[in-house]
Parts: sequence; structure tokens; C-alpha cells
Amino acid sequence: MKITHTGVFVGPNRYTIGRAIRLTVDYGRDGDGAVYRKQLPALLDKLAGWGKADWLPARGDAGAIHAALALELQRQSGVGASYCEARPMPKSDGEVYVLYGHDDEEVGLLAGELALDILDFIAFGDRAARSWAELTQDYDDFLHLAEKQALGPSTRSLIQAAEARGIPWFRLNSQSLIQMGHGKYQKRIEATTTSGTSMIATEIAKDKSLAYRILSDLGLPVAKQRLVYKLNRAIQAAEKIGYPVVLKPVDGNHGKGVTVNVRNEEQLEAAYDIAKEFSDGVLVEQMIKGFDHRLLVINGKLEAAALRMPGRVVGDGKSTVKQLVETLNRDPRRGVGHEKELTQIHIDPQAMNCLADKGYTLETVPSKGETVLLRKTANLSTGGTAIDVTDVIHPDNREMAERVIKAVGLDIGGVDFLSEDITVSYKDNSAGICEVNAGPGFRMHVAPSEGKPRDIAAKVIDMMFPPNTPARVPIAALTGTNGKTTTARMLAHVMRMAGHHVGLTTTDAVYINGNLTMKGDMTGPKAAAMVLRDPDVDCAVLETARGGILRAGLGWDWCDVGAVLNVSEDHMGLGGIHTLEELAEVKRIVVEVAKDTAVLNADDPLVLAMADHTTAKHICYVTLDAQHPLVREHIRLGHRALVLEQADHGEMISLFDKGQHIPLIRPQLIPATMEGKAQHNTQNAMFVAAMAYSLGKSLDDIRQGLRTFDMSFSQTPGRNNVYDEHGFRVVLDYGHNPAAIAAMTGLVERMKPRGRRIVQIGAPGDRRNEDYETIARIIAGHFDVYICDRDDDTRGRGPDEVPKLMREYLLKAGVKDSQIHVIPEEPKALDVMLKMAEPSDLLLIFGSDVTRCWKQIIYFKPAWSTEEVKAEVQASAAPRLEKLYPKLVSDERGVRIGR
Repeated sequence: MKITHTGVFVGPNRYTIGRAIRLTVDYGRDGDGAVYRKQLPALLDKLAGWGKADWLPARGDAGAIHAALALELQRQSGVGASYCEARPMPKSDGEVYVLYGHDDEEVGLLAGELALDILDFIAFGDRAARSWAELTQDYDDFLHLAEKQALGPSTRSLIQAAEARGIPWFRLNSQSLIQMGHGKYQKRIEATTTSGTSMIATEIAKDKSLAYRILSDLGLPVAKQRLVYKLNRAIQAAEKIGYPVVLKPVDGNHGKGVTVNVRNEEQLEAAYDIAKEFSDGVLVEQMIKGFDHRLLVINGKLEAAALRMPGRVVGDGKSTVKQLVETLNRDPRRGVGHEKELTQIHIDPQAMNCLADKGYTLETVPSKGETVLLRKTANLSTGGTAIDVTDVIHPDNREMAERVIKAVGLDIGGVDFLSEDITVSYKDNSAGICEVNAGPGFRMHVAPSEGKPRDIAAKVIDMMFPPNTPARVPIAALTGTNGKTTTARMLAHVMRMAGHHVGLTTTDAVYINGNLTMKGDMTGPKAAAMVLRDPDVDCAVLETARGGILRAGLGWDWCDVGAVLNVSEDHMGLGGIHTLEELAEVKRIVVEVAKDTAVLNADDPLVLAMADHTTAKHICYVTLDAQHPLVREHIRLGHRALVLEQADHGEMISLFDKGQHIPLIRPQLIPATMEGKAQHNTQNAMFVAAMAYSLGKSLDDIRQGLRTFDMSFSQTPGRNNVYDEHGFRVVLDYGHNPAAIAAMTGLVERMKPRGRRIVQIGAPGDRRNEDYETIARIIAGHFDVYICDRDDDTRGRGPDEVPKLMREYLLKAGVKDSQIHVIPEEPKALDVMLKMAEPSDLLLIFGSDVTRCWKQIIYFKPAWSTEEVKAEVQASAAPRLEKLYPKLVSDERGVRIGR
């Protein structure tokens, strides 16, 4: 048995809507599930003490059991994932996809590995990869990692409350620093400290002496105290206050270094040494009699109150104290530190002192029902428990706690309050405040040992994001085989012109408000997170490619508007995608998670079929066919569509919605369409209009954005960029699949150049041979000269394999050998192409490194004189040439031919 590949999905993916792990596993001849179902329960009871095995699937082979076991291992460690299944791996010899949910990538992957080792041990026994001793250690290591990586109960409760409100979140480190909300609306929490928590207030709460003075000045019931830095001063303070006293570090927390009920000088000396371990300053404080209560105030209002009981065991008349502690710590609710609802009790000097006070040792057997305290303080972090008393707290005590937290200045604060009876006003007994806490723990309120759990996390979320205030930025996500980058850039431009601070992801880079942030193919979930976490962004336009979806899923849970432009052959045979239908299934995910509008290409049958798979409120069709029967019926029913119609004096892009027919803009007025000749950009502009309209933009905003977006290299590098300043026209495009190359070839035909047509053609090395043949058939017969090159990265092919294949397929398609030139290196091929060009020729370059190509184009110096070019242009009566070159402007560099 072995895992041959792992994949981690951070968002919606081909298999499930949430986070998931996919293991590719080869079980060899040990894939029968019956033996595992029979032996697993007993083995796991021995290994981990699980007992029941009701999580085991009743049917299925080793893959299904592996997935269920990996999920259950996470559950037992406190992780709340819920999805699992197994699927045969397509086109493989027996390998299986094992799929299961995860909350933490590292924990999830280790769960899958441990689960496989357990199955391997059942199958092979002594010959297994891991011995029983190693397997036991592996399980302990797994639990340790899970506890280390897990979010604490307080943070987890806040995340759950945010999810209930539909508020997105990002974990920013391996601890408890969390971003809630997108972009400009984001807030942060760290445990129960929020981005609105005052640093000054936190410092006041931390400095117990300062907090005492502030509260005392307001007449609030605080215990008398003195701050000291030397032992003799501590003795003097205790004598002045009067024994018994409490000693605590001046800036401690979680009960560390605190000693209560100090009754004499000898005990004080020991307590002083303990406190000094945590702080230079030591507080000597009046001992207030009463039970320890935590009063939680959120946004100025008391939301929960709990009676805290010190860590203790209750005798059964049979077990020693040590055995009782071991039994207590096996409670699944108890963990290390703050990871779980309760904390394990440790046998340490404080516990031994408590036992010594009663004359007990660890071997003492308490009588049945006898309570034995192991702590003198009631902190949950040292093993204490909590009883909810929110409903019975006296109104005076409630009002007092609210005043305390307001006086300190905290948005969330805990008051440690000692009272013999919380139902009695502090004015009528000797109750008093012993401490104020910034960032108080929630677990005693969220999951009390006794009493009603309080949904205090929801109160915090309502404070951070009041109802009806935004937490998300609008997200427009788009995918397709071709046109994604141009459409994404065009939509981002429209949104910026409408006043938005746009975050944009593309195959070229991430842009924040038009400024390049990071170069590269940025169409996966990491790039999406980069945009959604930016503190200035108020709108996200996310180009989403198949590769990112296949590798890691989407980088968000849902989008407002999702669009699929088209589906055609590209990257076939890669990432487990072998058919167009499989490719459509991957791209469909974008509209499956669209909540408001799914924008679909009605002219592409594979995209049109996606309408059956979206739950978006609206479907908006885009079509170049004004007579499309389905779209006409869609419009008749009052639904939304963008249609290219024939109108007076040419074509018109029209919007249909709620029974209205709105002429929007003529394609000729959109620079990106090259006066309507670039029909693929007419369609892209229609998608932009549909998405912008669905995002609530006005018709004027849409028109203005489309009219001011051009296809310059600075605006859309490598997308239909035109250079006209050499006397011949150069068109640079990144097209690298049959559909894109067909679109650009059609554009050349509609441009009707006066001179020769020269094409520089290459393709990525990881494409199938049949893809090269398809490309050759598309361009054959449309050009006078064919220059065949390759990408810099051959992706496993030989240095001249791709251009030679292209030559072979061009010959097969009827192109003459004399028309074909094989020049493998792209810069050399482009140089030859530029040098052979003559006035009025048209050069179409399918470049791989578009920045290098563009620089080579604009810095090229033609061999002929500019005067010759000028004379030819001026003498020509050809209307096409006059339209192409309306004027010539001389400058210091020679002739500049403007479009």
C-alpha cells in the first residue's frame, strides 16, 4: 500500500463544496474492505480507546474505509470535518482517489497517512511498514499535532458565529490570528481580542495596580492591595492589610503565580517567590471571601456570568488521588492548554501543596463523594470547571461589571468577582473585584460544565459587524478557455471607472487598483486570497483558470457573479482532464457557487448546459445570435440577456431585463473590438456588460468603461496588441489553443491587409500532437508566410520538436514548403519575421514571452527609408490603406504612422 500523490483543496472543487484532501492510493491486492471492517473496531479500541465504530461505512472497499478512518481520526482529535468518499482514479491501473474534509492541511494529511498505516498493519501484521509500537507513537504524535494546530474554543466559537452570519474568514498564522471579512471591510481577532480592542485599555487591565487605582477612584468594590518589589515590603503590606491575603504577579494572567489564603509570614515568603517568577512587581491583596465568578461584558453589556470551581477530584472510595486525576484527564473535553473546553489537571507543586494541606498524598484513597481540591484558584486553564449563573446574577452586580469594563475601556472584558452569593448585591455583602481581564476566555460560557451555554460569540460578531453592514466585497469570478484575461481586465476597468478600488487576478499578475502587485500566473486560490485580504479592495474581479481549480479548488466560498465564457480544447490530457465534458465540469464550479447571477455563453452548448447546475438567483445569457430560440424564450419570461442585434447603421449590443429592451452600445464604439472586426472582443465586452450590470453598475458606468478600454500593451499585454509605426501592421497575441488561434485568424481576414500576411506560430510543448495538427489546419491557407517556433520552456519536448511537427502538419494541410520557415528560438524567429516585412504587410505573432516580443517589436528599425514609406502611402489610392493610415506625422525618429 502506498500514497502516490496528494492534493489539498482550500475551497470548492470537483468533489465537494468545502475544503478537502485527495490522496491517490495504490492498495495493491489488499483493497477488499471486509477484513478491515471486521478488525478495525478492536484495533482502534486498543490503540485509542474509541469503543464504538459506528463511523465505519457498511459497504465499500479499502478506499472508502481509508477515507472514513482519516475523517474519524480528525474528529477524535477535535477537528470538525464531515465529508469523505472514495472514487476510482480515471484511466489508472487500480489506483483510488481517497477524499475527505479537513480543517487544517497538516493535520488532515497526517490523518490520511496514519489511516493508511493502520490499514497496512491489519493487512500485513508483523510485516507491516509500521510496528505496533511505532503505530502507537504515531497516534500520540498525531494527537499532539492536532492539539497544537487546533484553534482554541474561544476562537473556534467566533469563527462558527461568523460563518453563521455568512462572514468569510482567513487564518493568518498557526495560532489564533484571524481575519474576518474581505478587503476594506475586514476586521481581525486574536483569540478574544479584536481589532477594536484598545491597546491602552489592554495595558490598564494587564497592570493590576493601575486598574485597581482607576476602579477605586470610581468607588467600585475592589480589594485593598499594595504593589511591592521586595519581600520585606510584602510582609509590611500584608500586616497593614491584614491576613489572610492573596499574592499575585502585577502583570500575570491565567492564574499563573497566584497564591490565595496566605495566613502568615512563612506562607507569604513562599507565595512571594512564586509570584516573582512571573513578574518583578508583586501585588499583596486583601483576601475577599466568596466564590470565584467570571462576569463577561461585551460592547458595554454583561452577556454571561459563570461560577468557577477550582480543579478537583471526587472520591469513589476505591481509587487513589493519582488514579482519579488520570480518569478525569481521559475526559475527551479536556485537553492541553486552551485547545478544548476543559484543561487537564497536572500534578505539580501547587497540587501537592493542596494535598499536603489536608494531610493527603497521591496514594490517598478519598472516601466516596469526598471533594479533594488540587488548586486554590478557579482558573479553567489550571483544570477548573464552570457553572453558568447568567440568569440569576443580581442587577447591581450586572451594572457594576459593565461599569468596570467601561472604566478600563475594553470592548470585551472579563471581571473576576468574588461573592458568597451572586444573587445578592455587592452592596449588601463583602463581595469585591479581584481582577479585570482583557481578551477573556469564552470556553466557560460557551461550554460550561453545568448550566446553559451562552452564544456570546454571536454578540462579538454583531459588535464587529453590526447587522446590515457589509463584511464581503462583491466578487465577480470568470473562467473559460479563451478571453478570460481580456474580459477580467475590461471588467476591472469598468469597475474602477465607476469608483471602485478593484483587486484583479489574471494570468499575468495581481493588480490592486491598477497597480501591479505580483507577476506570474495568478489565477489560483492564493492570488484570490491576496486580493480578498487587501485592506483597500472594495471589489474583486477574479480570473479563474482550470489549473488552479484542479490543483487547489477555488479561493473563496461563493461569488456574487460567476461567468463562463466558453469551453474548447486546451491543456487536454493534463490534470486528469481528457474530454471537453470533463473540462466543462471543472469550469462549471465557478457558476455552481455563484449566488446572485450566473452569466453563460448561450452560443456554446457545453456552457449553456451549465444553467442546470447553478443555484444563482439570476441567469444572464450572452449570445451573438439574435434569433437564439432559448434566449428569446428566456427574454420573453422577463429574464436577463445580452444580445448582439442588427440595428440601423450596424450592430448593437442590447440588454434585456425584466421585460425591458435597452440598446446599450455599438461594438464599433468599443476600442477593443477594432471597429467591430475583433468579434471575439465584442463577445468579451458583452460578458463585461452582463457582469457589471449584475454587480449593480449603471448603464452609463458600463458604456463609459467600455468606451475607454483599449487593447494597448499597457492595458492588456499579449492580448490583441497592435503596433502600426513601422509602415506595416504587427498584431501580438498570446493565443495558444485552437479556439484562440481561430479567432485571431478570423480577425486577420476581416482586417483585409493590402500586403502579405505573415504568421509566427508556436505552441506549448505539453499539448497533444493532435492539437498541433488542429492549429495547422486552422491557419493553413490564410497566410503567405509561416514561421514555426517554440516556447522557451519545451515542457519535455525536444528543442526543435514542436516547430518541426508544426511544419509537418502545415504541409499536410496544403501549405507549400517554400512558405514555411522553421526557426525554433522565438527571438530569432521574430527578428527574421520583422526583417522580411514590407510596407502594408500584416504580421500576426503568437508570442509566448509577450513582454520580450513587444519590446522587440517596438525597438525594431525597418531597413527601408522612411521617405520611401511616406511616398508609397501618399501615392496610394487604395481606400483600405488610406483608412488604415489616415495620417503621417514626422518626428525626430522618422515617420510615425498613426492608426
